[in-house]
Amino acid sequence: MRHVMLGNLDVSRVGLGAMGMSHGYTGAGTDEAESVRTIRRALELGVTFVDTAEVYGPYTNEVLVGQALKGRRAEVVLATKFGMISHTGRAPGQLDSSPANIRTAVEGSLKRLGTDYIDLYYQHRVDPQVPIEDTVGALAELVAEGKIRHIGLSEAGPETIRRAHAVHPIAAVQSEYSLWTRYPEARVLPVLRELNIGFVPFSPLGRGFLTGKIRSTGEFGDTDWRRNNPRFTGENFQHNLRLADEVEAVADQAGATAAQVALAWLLAQGDDIAPIPGTKRVSRVEENTAADGVELTSAQIEQLNKLTPALGDTHDEAGMRLLER
Repeated sequence: MRHVMLGNLDVSRVGLGAMGMSHGYTGAGTDEAESVRTIRRALELGVTFVDTAEVYGPYTNEVLVGQALKGRRAEVVLATKFGMISHTGRAPGQLDSSPANIRTAVEGSLKRLGTDYIDLYYQHRVDPQVPIEDTVGALAELVAEGKIRHIGLSEAGPETIRRAHAVHPIAAVQSEYSLWTRYPEARVLPVLRELNIGFVPFSPLGRGFLTGKIRSTGEFGDTDWRRNNPRFTGENFQHNLRLADEVEAVADQAGATAAQVALAWLLAQGDDIAPIPGTKRVSRVEENTAADGVELTSAQIEQLNKLTPALGDTHDEAGMRLLER
C-alpha cells in the first residue's frame, strides 16, 4: 500500500471508514465479530488509517474500533470526531464545539478507544455558535498535552479553514467527495493545497451506489438513512442509475470492479488525498484496498470526469444545513 501525506501526517492512501459497522446502514451492529475481522484484515493489507466518531452508535463504534486495534494501536493513524453530541446541556441534536464540550468528548473517546492519544481529531461539523478560533484554540491545548496529535475539520468551507489554520495547523479536512459528489473541487481543494492541508474524502463510493450493486432501495432496512436520502429516492434514483452504469463500463475496460475504479479515480486526483471507504465485510475491504494497484489511463479518467451528474442533494434538508460549501 502506497502512502500519502496529510499535512505532515503519513497515512496509507486508502483508509477505512468504520461508521457502517455500527451506524446508519442496513445491518449495522449485527455482526461485530465480522467487523473486527474486517479492521484487522485491513491492517494486514497495509491500511494504516482508520476513521470513527463518537456519534457513530452513538459511542459503540469507538468501542468496536478500540477492541479491534487492541495490541496493534501503534500500527494505526486513528481518527475520530467530536461535536455532534453535546455534553454541556445543549438540546439533543444541536452541535457543540465549545471548549468545555471538547474536553469532555476527548476523554470519552480516549477511554472507549483504549488509547492515551488520538492521531487526528476532527470537528465533525462547524458549530455556528462557537467561533472556530475558540474551538481550534481548545484543540491546540490538547495537542500540547499530548492527548491529540493533529487537528482536522469536517465539511468546513474555505473561510473557516483559513481561520482555523491561522490558529493552529490543520492536518486534514474531511468532506464527501466522489464521482457523484464533486463540489469540493471548485472551492475547498484549492485552499487545502495552498495551505498544505490533506484531504480525506468520505463516502468515496457514493454510500455504496458507485459499486453498481444497488439497483433498488427495497433491501434497505428501516433504520438505513439512505431510505430518505434524496439521491436514493424517486426519479433521482432512477436517473442516478445511469451514472453507476457508466462507472461499470469503465471498470470493464480497466479489468477492475466499479468500486475499484471509483477509488482509483479519486486517488488520481492528487497525492494529498486519502479516501476512507467504509465497509463491515472482509471481502469488501480486500476489494477496496486493491484499488491502490489500479492505474487508470488518461482516457479513462477523462471519461469518468464527464460522467452524468448525480441528481439530488447529498443529505436531507436538516443535514444540508450542517454543511459549509
